Amino acid sequence: MTGEPGAPARFSHEALLYTDTDTFLAGVLPFLREGLRGDEDIYVVVDEHTIEVLRRELGPAADRVVFDDMAQVGANPARIIPAWKDFVEHRRPGAPIRGIGEPIWASRTPAELVECQRHEALLNIAFETTEEFRLLCPYDAATLDAAVLAEAHNTHPVIVAADAAHSSPTFGTSRLAARRFEDPLSEPADTPHIFVFTGTQIQAVRAFARGVAASYGLPAERTTDLVLSVNEIATNSIRHGGGVGVLRMWASNGSLISEVADSGVIDEPLLGRVRPKLDQEGGHGVWLATQLCDLIQIRTYDTGSVVRLHMFLQ
Repeated sequence: MTGEPGAPARFSHEALLYTDTDTFLAGVLPFLREGLRGDEDIYVVVDEHTIEVLRRELGPAADRVVFDDMAQVGANPARIIPAWKDFVEHRRPGAPIRGIGEPIWASRTPAELVECQRHEALLNIAFETTEEFRLLCPYDAATLDAAVLAEAHNTHPVIVAADAAHSSPTFGTSRLAARRFEDPLSEPADTPHIFVFTGTQIQAVRAFARGVAASYGLPAERTTDLVLSVNEIATNSIRHGGGVGVLRMWASNGSLISEVADSGVIDEPLLGRVRPKLDQEGGHGVWLATQLCDLIQIRTYDTGSVVRLHMFLQ
């Protein structure tokens, strides 16, 4: 995306569709080398093996690139935008930015995948006014489902494949970019533990969450993080969600899930994905939960809002 002629380039968000190592390198290496020639600040967030390959291919120039392991940065997809925000805010004065980020891979769980796709859509909101920032997102077309690749076309204005780039005719159609994110969440397969709470019962909420976590064998340190996160989200329900909330907890696919629902409506798509300012009113609790939990899912409907916190049991 560009602005008026002569104006600084705005945020450019591109998807690279590759099928093997050769096509990956054919798309990524020219992109990186162009940035190195232009003395740009470069941030690459991919898996550890790919980092090793890129370092080897770039040689000594690799020392001018900041690398991070996406398995660490993006284990919880809601933490990826904050990592890019930090890099953008600490760029050298006047330096353009070039980045590569690969948050989606075939072994992501269904819940992680949806949040990764939401992340890709929200990048266009988070950085729409950022100048001189070009981001390339690789997608492994050999292992990802066709529906995932189709969504990449919806969330990226430019698609790069087979040494050619073209505009995506479906860009901007992703339902995941809606300011009110209404995609339904699946119901638990087993009967959940349920606690209905009001403003006078926040201590009881913590005790309930701690007890359920113990019954599923969640380690003590993780239990402390979960109880703190549930406390923050439940407090938000009391303050902003009508004073009453419902906490449900259950285990699924190796995770303990804690869901807080209330009658409030959330109209901030980047909630939990942008570090709140110290003097900011609101947003601190969801930010904290995002940092402590393995996955966070936020949905809002005409009838109210739901926040789900996932913690791996092992």
